[in-house]
Amino acid sequence: MPAPSTGRTLFFFEKPSAMRQLQRFFRSPNTVCVAAEGHLLTAEEPGSIRPEWKPWRFDALPIVLDTIPVSCGQNRSGQSHAPKLAAIRQALQGVERVIIATDPGREGSMIAWEVLEHLGWRGRVDRLKLGALDEVSIRRAFASLAKEPASGDQDYAAYLEALCRQYEDYLLGLNGTRAITLRLRPPAFREPWRFGGVQTPTLAILANLEDRIRAFVPQDFFKVALHLITETGAASTLWHAPKERILDPKVAEAIRQAAATWSGPLMVEQKDVRRSPPRLFSKDTLARRCAKRFGWDPQRTATLAQELYDQGYLSYPRTESEHLPEGQTGDAAAIVAAVAGVLPEVSRLFPGSFRPVIRRGTKGHYVKDPGEHHAIVPLRKVPARERLSVEQFRLYELVAKAYLAAHLPDGIDARTGISADVSTPIGAKHFSVSGSVVRDPGWRAIYGGEADAETDVVPGKVRRDQEVPLVRLPPVRDGEAASATATEITTSVTEPPRRITRGELPVVMGRLIDQVEDPDAKRALENPVNPNEPKGLGTAATRDTILPKLLKSHYIALGTGKDPAIEVTGVGLAFITAVRQVFPTYGDPVGRALFEADLAEIGQAPNRAEAQRRAGAFQERTRTRLDELIRAISKANVIELDPSLTPPKGGDDRPPTPAMVSFAVSLAKRSGMRLPRGCKTSMSVCRAFLDTQAGSRTAQEENGSEPNTSRAPSEAMVRYARSLAEQQGKACPPEVEADFDACRRFLDAGTPVIRHPTGKSQRTKRTGKPPTDAPARRETGAIKRKPSTRRRIP
Repeated sequence: MPAPSTGRTLFFFEKPSAMRQLQRFFRSPNTVCVAAEGHLLTAEEPGSIRPEWKPWRFDALPIVLDTIPVSCGQNRSGQSHAPKLAAIRQALQGVERVIIATDPGREGSMIAWEVLEHLGWRGRVDRLKLGALDEVSIRRAFASLAKEPASGDQDYAAYLEALCRQYEDYLLGLNGTRAITLRLRPPAFREPWRFGGVQTPTLAILANLEDRIRAFVPQDFFKVALHLITETGAASTLWHAPKERILDPKVAEAIRQAAATWSGPLMVEQKDVRRSPPRLFSKDTLARRCAKRFGWDPQRTATLAQELYDQGYLSYPRTESEHLPEGQTGDAAAIVAAVAGVLPEVSRLFPGSFRPVIRRGTKGHYVKDPGEHHAIVPLRKVPARERLSVEQFRLYELVAKAYLAAHLPDGIDARTGISADVSTPIGAKHFSVSGSVVRDPGWRAIYGGEADAETDVVPGKVRRDQEVPLVRLPPVRDGEAASATATEITTSVTEPPRRITRGELPVVMGRLIDQVEDPDAKRALENPVNPNEPKGLGTAATRDTILPKLLKSHYIALGTGKDPAIEVTGVGLAFITAVRQVFPTYGDPVGRALFEADLAEIGQAPNRAEAQRRAGAFQERTRTRLDELIRAISKANVIELDPSLTPPKGGDDRPPTPAMVSFAVSLAKRSGMRLPRGCKTSMSVCRAFLDTQAGSRTAQEENGSEPNTSRAPSEAMVRYARSLAEQQGKACPPEVEADFDACRRFLDAGTPVIRHPTGKSQRTKRTGKPPTDAPARRETGAIKRKPSTRRRIP
């Protein structure tokens, strides 16, 4: 579709809401606007590309494509996107220039470029980079557009990166899932073993933690308390609780005995401690806070943030940064004034004479380069509370208060510490206690008593020892004499690492550097270009989609509570063990993070030609890794899995039929083994045992059967089988009553054939009733296949 010389410009938006926001500021007879409403094209299933690829056969792998065939997709209501594509095709007629105004980032770029390439557009393309949808941000975006003549080529590189991510995900998920399912999956497991480039390393992180938790052995450790009184009569208690915990009770007793006779001067230190406000929110840290406070899952938080962005109240939400660009320091006063007016409970903190505090540098909030997108912040445009839902306003208030706190002064605490050194047979030991008083709340006035409760700890780490609670410290002078009145030993128990929660998982994926201990691995994960955003798994836009995939595969289970903990199941541990044995690269989170950093180089290419070269090299690398994966799996053995660990299909865990139980008992007796626990009460456990002992389905699947086809026969089939067996004067075999395939073969062998006048023969329809002479009616029809195009990586 060549571009005519008409001077007309088409703006390509991602959503109608964003289109309406911009149309408030410009209208021109030479301008036409279209909105895609998400991805309009979808990748085709292998079976629709080639019929021989529909059956799951190991000898057909790897399935390798140079391009991913795509066809018209559907919206959430099941309606085809064909009319929308047709409307965009019509709108492009007579257009000389296209300006992509979709959401910032790779996915937004892909939404527009994939349609333009699908429709054959060959004209000029520019990129309008909208970090927010308020008037000031829109005008700045247009000013930047005028200064960037190559914005289209730069955006094309981002599109190629997204396309390469999709290419790898499609081929790796397709081939890896089929190969592992056909060759490694235990026969008892009735669903595919799903495999993915990001979800598998993420599972590896959780499995590593699960192994540490399950291997953890609690251990007692000891603290020594020294109760004393000063010469002025003030009583206090000091503690010896070193970082290197006391694990030997004899050592603790020696220290206690020495402290029991102690007397001497106390050391008192008083100082002011400044407490700066926390960082602003990225997409992942916002999801974590909302999970902790409101119990929302990350996808719910992302949806609400997107809604507020579309309405022009928040900046772009799919960001990995927690900082703002230094160029926005001049906006702070106006935004603070506008936001404070919406939150009357804190408006007193921002009088007309208020001047925002600006903190620069990586420890502050403003940096020279915050990354592709800056932190999530409120805008000058503020909402009326009644125009937002309850959840929308909760989220807006959370982001708004973080922004206000970032521009208030530091909090100041007056901290006092009292300590004494005690001589013991094993050396001098330090006893101490400290307390603090808020001298100036500073930014904490925004939160009141909640300020200290918002502290986030590193997910997956051991809980810190709780300090001994102290209401207040007595007035004590430095050097004041004191003596022991009593001593005691308290016993505590070491705790295992904390499980990662649902809300914490995206943070863990983005900050993988916090989960590794090896210094070399930590250095490898550092990002010299942007130290605030180390290398991680996935992207900010996709991380919250991983947990539902792991749940669907039964690799993990969620606990209870507002923000439930994630536990790796026996199936998940068996799967990740198999992956590491067969192809360790895909079970290595650090290696995957480095791989993704190389992938990101495509989107950072300086021009279109270089982006195409990098994309082609990545495509070839993906095919090579795929060949290596299939070869490795072909040499591996089936994984053993306890049938009792197999999850019920679709949540169905009814009691097994009597025939199934009878068949299981006979198999167990014949094999000289005990029935697994739950075999007589759980349909899934009994069926898994029968699958394991009565024969593997792997051969069936490799001969063309898709997985999940084995099931119990219907009651009508069993009744009909029994009637046929009775007619033949024999008992109905137990496997016929327990297994669908066995029952079907039995019925096929015993059902009489009817001759039709046409000369054709057909077996009677199996309904559970005796056969009749009524002719069967057969309907025929042709299935039309939709035309498709191939999405090519140039």
